[in-house]
Amino acid sequence: MNVAEKHEPFRIVPEDWIRPISMEQYFDSDLPLEVDLGAGKGRFLLAHAERNPDTNFLGIERMLRRIRKMGRKAGARGLRNVRLLRMEAYYATTYLIPDSSVRCYYIFFPDPWPKKRHHGNRLFSEQFMKALHRTLIPAGAIHIATDHRPYFEEIMSYFQPDTRFEKVPPFVPGEEEQTDFERYYIERGEIGRCSYARRD
Repeated sequence: MNVAEKHEPFRIVPEDWIRPISMEQYFDSDLPLEVDLGAGKGRFLLAHAERNPDTNFLGIERMLRRIRKMGRKAGARGLRNVRLLRMEAYYATTYLIPDSSVRCYYIFFPDPWPKKRHHGNRLFSEQFMKALHRTLIPAGAIHIATDHRPYFEEIMSYFQPDTRFEKVPPFVPGEEEQTDFERYYIERGEIGRCSYARRD
């Protein structure tokens, strides 16, 4: 057991950062896996995990301070179905998530990088779409929400012509599951939501 495992039992620290993680060794039970990409402060992740004890949840977040705070909250709530990975979302999905292992992705309020010269930093790209398809189980879903309309339209432009995915009814979190971003923006304008499922 390394230092991170001893003091942060909810955190995943892979020995190999360039190969897919064997999720079974980190979770107590062999349950379906759902992933919160860019978990932020963990409001959605922790509330949704508490409501769904029959599902394993992986929160991916690049900020160590947030990872540690989520870990403490998960411990206080006794959420044994939560694990946390400190990593950038694109890298984690592309390299660390195993093939056909994820039942559902939640991508809420990804950074829109609004300046045109920064658009290359956005999460969604052709390579990211390939990673989503590779890692989802058949009929596995992707749920997306953003307050940034131009970015929402760009995300839709990736999914709409992609025959590997089909549109399904959008996921709307309960009030207690709303992220801090959602709670702020829901009173200030329309939130773009869409959900897609991998075709069998």
